[in-house]
Amino acid sequence: MKLIQVRKGQFVYYNNELHKVYSVKPLAKKSVHLFRIKDMEQVDCKADEVSLYKPQHLDSFLFFGTRYTLRDDIGPEEGGYILISKPDPDYMDHYSLNEFEKVESVEGKNVVTTRQNTVKFREFFVMQPGEAEGSKDIVYYDKSKVDASQLEADKELIDKIRERDAIRPSIGDVYLNLDNTSTAMVVAISNEHVTLGNGDRLTFHELYKADNWNFLYNVVDGEFR
Repeated sequence: MKLIQVRKGQFVYYNNELHKVYSVKPLAKKSVHLFRIKDMEQVDCKADEVSLYKPQHLDSFLFFGTRYTLRDDIGPEEGGYILISKPDPDYMDHYSLNEFEKVESVEGKNVVTTRQNTVKFREFFVMQPGEAEGSKDIVYYDKSKVDASQLEADKELIDKIRERDAIRPSIGDVYLNLDNTSTAMVVAISNEHVTLGNGDRLTFHELYKADNWNFLYNVVDGEFR
């Protein structure tokens, strides 16, 4: 179903792949900002370029490289994930349509998430790891248009994401320059590039593979590697 109005949180198909709307800026030329659910890659588009999809029981998809099946017939477990499909938050809670949340504790059929939201059983699907029997794969709108190499790449997606995250720096990371023993902090991140406090601008891979830059600690959490 093509959309005239798009709102934050909706599941949509764009370029045949399942995405989620993370923001809408009506005055922008490409006003709809999406992330692809399987790997969190971001893209901007127009409202008439997406088709709405409403998640259902036994839908199966890739979330950050891992396969899950939505279930409304099993209970949640601590450490598992839920998808909030029918949000009805109390005044102390902060969540909205199609939020992915991790379960911290289970209280009867309700859950308390790691973001300290109390979510009622009627509001969410349990995200069961794996592809359940009888499930419907919704990663692509039309799977017949996807070639075998792409499907194979999807199977290896979790390893690629882990590798990417392992080398991705954070704001506040401090690096030691082994050439002159100076230090520089990551002050900005844009797409695949980082800017250091000394003005150097490098890609994630260049910084990770550099012979002269070595991670020292993060100023926020004080963590050394």
